[in-house]
Amino acid sequence: MPVRSRIVALTGAMSLTGLILAPQASAHGIVGVQDLPIPRWLFGWAATIVLVLSFVALAVLWPKPKLQETRERRLLGIPRLLDPLCGALGVFAFGAVVYAGLAGSEVASANLAPTAIYVTAWVGLVFAALLFGDVWAALSPWRALGRLGGWVAQRLAGDGLPEPMPYPERLGRWPAAVGLIAFAWVELVWTRGDEPVVLAVLAIAYAVVMLVGMSLYGVEAWTRNADAFGVYFALFAKIAPLRWERGAVYGRPPLAGLPRMDAGPGTLAVLLAAIGITTFDGFSEGPVWTDVAPELTDAISSLGFAQATALQFAFTIGLLLIIGLVSGLFWLGIKGMQTVSKAYDAPRLAREFAHTLVPIAAAYIVAHYFSLLAYQGQAMGYLISNPLGDALAPGDGGLLGTAQWTIDYGWVGANAIWYVQVGALVVGHVAGLILAHDRAIALYGNAREATRSQYWMLAVMVAFTSLGLWLLSAANA
Repeated sequence: MPVRSRIVALTGAMSLTGLILAPQASAHGIVGVQDLPIPRWLFGWAATIVLVLSFVALAVLWPKPKLQETRERRLLGIPRLLDPLCGALGVFAFGAVVYAGLAGSEVASANLAPTAIYVTAWVGLVFAALLFGDVWAALSPWRALGRLGGWVAQRLAGDGLPEPMPYPERLGRWPAAVGLIAFAWVELVWTRGDEPVVLAVLAIAYAVVMLVGMSLYGVEAWTRNADAFGVYFALFAKIAPLRWERGAVYGRPPLAGLPRMDAGPGTLAVLLAAIGITTFDGFSEGPVWTDVAPELTDAISSLGFAQATALQFAFTIGLLLIIGLVSGLFWLGIKGMQTVSKAYDAPRLAREFAHTLVPIAAAYIVAHYFSLLAYQGQAMGYLISNPLGDALAPGDGGLLGTAQWTIDYGWVGANAIWYVQVGALVVGHVAGLILAHDRAIALYGNAREATRSQYWMLAVMVAFTSLGLWLLSAANA
């Protein structure tokens, strides 16, 4: 069958997939989203059609690779003092959060630590990375302390200071993947995961591990591979139009940093874990998990576990299964590509196309957490003035005069949030298609074989988009 005929046939098949999945997504409404100008189920159709049309346009209009070489230009120079100043700010913020967790109120909503960690850092820094580049690299408190410790040691020991050990290449970013899942387990599974004092102790323990690792393998090698947060935020920063280097800022087209991404051991695991974690967070709020979780918990409890422990086991199983499901979906696309061409084995293809998952992970995060950042992010306004959650007299503004501020839930409406969420999913998956098509042309050498190889990846993108739309709807049923 000619390529154009296959594209037409595939368009019909993918549209049918969208029609099948979209009504499922619309079976549950978004809270407050009742006055949309078009029916909600049309979003599923529209998202699928946009993806298919994007695929067709790429096949016809994108015959040569355009993104494999990074095109950057120096925008401006920045004082070298800015880097240590940002590091000092990160250390100060880390100290304030830890102190608030240890000495402040035990009520999570009144203490600075939970909001600072779960909203400002975990969510807010992803948005910052997408817009401005790797902000975390400049603010990371353990990176700043590690560099300061290395500088002091060099001055004291001079040439007698031993060189760091080479970081194990085979270990790669697997420690970061494990750390990411562990953090998600604390946030989404552990019943004590929102207790300020627990978070403070865990933050200290993590910082100690980071400092020990940096002392053994060097600051940059360790943070580039083993720091879960350093790796996580750095991957999203490759989407940004800005790249920061000590002493200068460089501009580049959006997505241009991804094709040359280092996809060494463990990188794919980090990305699949990131998508799976966000997927489970949304899935756990929906009716399917609400029905399944109690039965699974009772089954585990019948083995002799306490009810609270059984519940945590159930959520742990759910988290790992969802990560496994997401991983299986990606590997299905990779295996499908092998049916078109046997030129490359599955591990090689997985490494070559790992970067296409970054905009998908970003899309899931923006779609799922935009409303959290838009509303709960405002809480930082009053928490920084009363970080310990002390009882204040009426009118007392606290440290910065903002302790009496409240959250404005009307500044962005439910409909606007829905549009942002759907838009993020569509844009993220179209970006994934663009990256996959460009890499396929570079890898296979001709547009015909590259297009054929991407049929399966298009199906994966449609599945991810439909899953995301279903999660958005089901989570707010």
